[in-house]
Amino acid sequence: MSAHVEEHGHDDHGHHHKETFITKYIFSQDHKMIAKQYLITGLIMGIIAVVMSIMMRMQIAWPEESNPLFKALLGKWAPDGVMSADIYLALVTIHGTIMVFFVLTAGLSGTFSNLLIPLQIGARDMASGFLNMVSYWLFFTSSIIMVCSFFVEAGPAAAGWTIYPPLSALPMAQGGSGLGMTMWLVSMAIFIASSLLGSLNYVVTVINLRTKGMSMTRLPLTIWAFFVTAIIGVISFPVLLSAALLLIMDRSFGTSFFLSDIFIQGEVLHYQGGSPVLFEHLFWFLGHPEVYIVLLPALGITSEIIATNSRKPIFGYRAMIASIIAIAFLSTIVWGHHMFISGMNPFLGSVFTFTTLLIAIPSAVKSFNYITTLWKGNLQMNPAMLFSIGLVSTFITGGLTGIILGDSALDINVHDTYFVIAHFHLVMGISALYGFFAGVYHWFPKMFGRMLNKNLGYVHFWVTAVCAYGVFFPMHFIGMAGLPRRYYTNTNFPLFDDLASVNVVITIFAIIGAIFQIVFIYNFFASIFYGKKAEQNPWRSNTLEWTTPVEHVHGNWPGAIPHVYRWSYDYSKPGHDEDFVPQNVPLKEGEEELQH
Repeated sequence: MSAHVEEHGHDDHGHHHKETFITKYIFSQDHKMIAKQYLITGLIMGIIAVVMSIMMRMQIAWPEESNPLFKALLGKWAPDGVMSADIYLALVTIHGTIMVFFVLTAGLSGTFSNLLIPLQIGARDMASGFLNMVSYWLFFTSSIIMVCSFFVEAGPAAAGWTIYPPLSALPMAQGGSGLGMTMWLVSMAIFIASSLLGSLNYVVTVINLRTKGMSMTRLPLTIWAFFVTAIIGVISFPVLLSAALLLIMDRSFGTSFFLSDIFIQGEVLHYQGGSPVLFEHLFWFLGHPEVYIVLLPALGITSEIIATNSRKPIFGYRAMIASIIAIAFLSTIVWGHHMFISGMNPFLGSVFTFTTLLIAIPSAVKSFNYITTLWKGNLQMNPAMLFSIGLVSTFITGGLTGIILGDSALDINVHDTYFVIAHFHLVMGISALYGFFAGVYHWFPKMFGRMLNKNLGYVHFWVTAVCAYGVFFPMHFIGMAGLPRRYYTNTNFPLFDDLASVNVVITIFAIIGAIFQIVFIYNFFASIFYGKKAEQNPWRSNTLEWTTPVEHVHGNWPGAIPHVYRWSYDYSKPGHDEDFVPQNVPLKEGEEELQH
């Protein structure tokens, strides 16, 4: 296969001038172009999801008040500008789905696995360029179907992003259980097919196509993270697919996998023998590993950026690999902690509590290793580095509340409150987004041959960092005060009147944070055309992607692929003139490779 790819790269190289606009930019099989397609599609989906979250926050802060934004964007769902209860749950559902799957999964794995795996391991392209292209177009199709579900007469899916039955299994349950729910399921089935094709491609590429000298212990930690993430995806995504297919059968073909003893307006339905808890097991068997499918690539990107900008070798390279593998393994056996209040046997709850708390150990190893790498480093505080340090901060603060939620006795008290919203937005949403932004700032010169504006990057980071904590930190406290999640208004409960002002503060932070993402969007698109031209290795980094020319060629290297002689973290090494030694520089006589 390796020989075939080598040949394919040179062939393509020879026929480069014959590429048309369609084969180069639309149906491209070049991994670098596919990475850009994922990135830009993910950004557009992200904008849609952020607008939804702002509408949700405005509704919570100023319930039952007329809002011109609602009237403009929601139409019949907001008569006289007042949001209806139905559309609020639909916004929660689609916002959650888009952010978790279409922005974070595709934005991180789709973009950076595609861009970096061939470049950092020394390959001409992915193992299969065609499957890579199909993977992107399936992702694009599923994105379109998900967005189109908003324009269905009865409304989009409205069963929460976890789509628990019976709301998702009975088309007559509510407006959002009809055609919008069917479109959600079809969209997710196509998305899962896309993810599986992508993941298989990543795994095969890393195993088979590494250049000469690139042993597994010389791989950058980014590649380890993408590789292990792809393996988790291959194991856990098919389980969600099976849940979606069984749900479609319950909805359309009269089966009863997830339904039993259902009454609608006093009438007993014919469903018997199914269990909605079975659906919860299937959903969370993907749902919890999904947290790490999103987080691990962000942590891998952070490892690379922190080492490069500390001008130091990453601390504990092998411990970092071990923790990535341990997190991957443990993440597949902790799903039950999402179900402590489903009537689970207390003994089983204690088993899931134990495995959940265990995952804190490899997570702590990663955090300590980041901090130790930063310690006494020659820190280059560019926007990518700031977002990476921000990730370490939110990963720790979000992870600490996970210890509370992972304990069945404590979780039962706060499970249906804003405490959970605060926890998973910090640890999964904000941390993963910081990793995403860090990756964009760091590898933008590789993708587009130009530099992003550094000053706009600083503005983007500081406003985002302040607003992220401004939104999610207070949520821990209103959660501990008992404020329930997923309610579109709390005005019926005098108990929560005192918390209304906190919700207003949270919403103001959310609006400011969302507006300042425009700075990033402007910087991104303006720099593609008008940014400063990038030099070949702007960050003076060691990994192989910076040995390729700035102008993209299909096949990555115009001549022979460089061989690798050392690991990727030889920064500030004694006996060398520069403070970095690229992987393709041969070892000097008597020089021993630094291994951890």
